[in-house]
Amino acid sequence: MAKLSEKELAEWENKRDLNAELLQALHDMKRGEWARKTEFTPQADGSIRRVILRRDGTIEKDEIIAAEKAQVAVARAATGLSQAPFARLLGVSVRTLQEWEQGRKIPSGAAATLLKVATRHPEVLQELAA
Repeated sequence: MAKLSEKELAEWENKRDLNAELLQALHDMKRGEWARKTEFTPQADGSIRRVILRRDGTIEKDEIIAAEKAQVAVARAATGLSQAPFARLLGVSVRTLQEWEQGRKIPSGAAATLLKVATRHPEVLQELAA
């Protein structure tokens, strides 16, 4: 699994057939397969390493999320849910969850408390999701 260089990524983007990729993604989803997968790895300093893998094994993105922004990613990773089911479980839109995960917005009040519960006791949210 090698990370693409900037040049390789640009070449790959130029060769893409988005219509074919979308059709393939729909077929894969219907079969329960994944096209991209995100892995979260906690770091010693409290930050999170996020690696986005393509099905072909290439790394699309490899980044470190600062500790103060990592709470949402850690909570979601602990439950093992993708963004859409996790957002539904929290009662927020996928876009809101993405804003939280990318650090552009901060969850407040009940959402922040629920995220703490998800981080410390993911089995509770997994049970609710079932």
